[in-house]
Amino acid sequence: MRRRPVASPLRIQLWSIYYDPVPTGIGPVSTIFARTMRDRGHEVDVVTAHPHYPAPEWGTSRRPYREERDGISVLRLPLAVGRGTAARRLLQELSFAASQAIAIPALGSPDVVVAVSPSFPALAPAIANSAVRRRPWILWLQDILPEGAVSTELVRPGRVLAAAQRLEHAAYRSADRVVVISESFAHNLRAKGVPAAKIARIYNPSTRQPSTPVAPSPGPTHGAPRILSMGNIGLSQGLTEYVRWFQESTELERLGAHLVIAGHGVAADEVRAAIRSDRVEMLGLVSDGRLEEELRRATLGVVTQRSGLREFNLPSKLMNFMAYGIPVVAAVEPESEVARIVESSGAGWVTESARPERFPERIAEALADRAGRESRGEAAAAYAGRYFSPHGMAERFEELLTEVVDLPSPRRGVGRELTR
Repeated sequence: MRRRPVASPLRIQLWSIYYDPVPTGIGPVSTIFARTMRDRGHEVDVVTAHPHYPAPEWGTSRRPYREERDGISVLRLPLAVGRGTAARRLLQELSFAASQAIAIPALGSPDVVVAVSPSFPALAPAIANSAVRRRPWILWLQDILPEGAVSTELVRPGRVLAAAQRLEHAAYRSADRVVVISESFAHNLRAKGVPAAKIARIYNPSTRQPSTPVAPSPGPTHGAPRILSMGNIGLSQGLTEYVRWFQESTELERLGAHLVIAGHGVAADEVRAAIRSDRVEMLGLVSDGRLEEELRRATLGVVTQRSGLREFNLPSKLMNFMAYGIPVVAAVEPESEVARIVESSGAGWVTESARPERFPERIAEALADRAGRESRGEAAAAYAGRYFSPHGMAERFEELLTEVVDLPSPRRGVGRELTR
């Protein structure tokens, strides 16, 4: 891609525990950010962990090392890999934070640091680095933690939660700006006293772009309808229950609907154990080419959320379905950002996560409405082109980073003190 010249190229340091070749979640988002900002003429360095998610397929590393990926300098830090239990996951996060803290003297002095959360404990080194080097930093909030950890029962009320909440507020005070990925995130932060002037909403980009132009389609005119779920299979999706209701639906059985699940995560084994029908297929992690094929074949995309879960993230699968012009059935909280995007864009159908038994009913309704699928697919693609493009995201970030770097030192961190 041809580089876009900029008046004042920035030296940007991206801190993210997940980066290429991590195939799901925040990994592709961080990778797209680095590549797109590079293509716009900025110098980007990445500080990340040895690849380990969703499984440590790349082995382990006890020492830090540097590599170059697509012309971008990447510093890989070691960590104690493990997500099987809450204790192991906490150890993994803390070990990465420790590696980052130790690495600070060797990181140099960029114009600005963009620190992605999670990793949540790694916010402590970001705060320390900003204080020591007197460089501005942006907190890019992908999950609202520690609330997400509480919602998924990884952390319980007590000393650990109290310490996490103190770190959360310290990060909001320290950061020069906080980038959130949804309006519900912005509302959450304002309720905690973060000044509105400090918050910027920038949607994540779609992490997949069609290999050839996509003409939104209502799905196959013959053969079994294919309902696609993809990406992280975590606790927050509640996918096990939706699989059970899908299998019990006589209407979906009559229609021959197949549920295809591509991805992996901590709840994958539980979901696999719930499969009792040959109409549900669990692919696991698949190649880029296979995922492209599944996206091209999908009649509907599904986004699920566990009932009663307070929204703390915005799944990237939604952006990707919409980029491919795939109409969406979202089983989520009615007040969630997913519901707001699907309904305001006209990209699909929403059903309440509190009534998972209605999930198959909504799918059947969508399958019966060929014209509706076509119009919703077109609306999804149009909305994604307007709001979820990588270069749209980069333009917003470029404006924000330039603004922060140009601030006189006394003005940095506008609204640093949280209101009470």
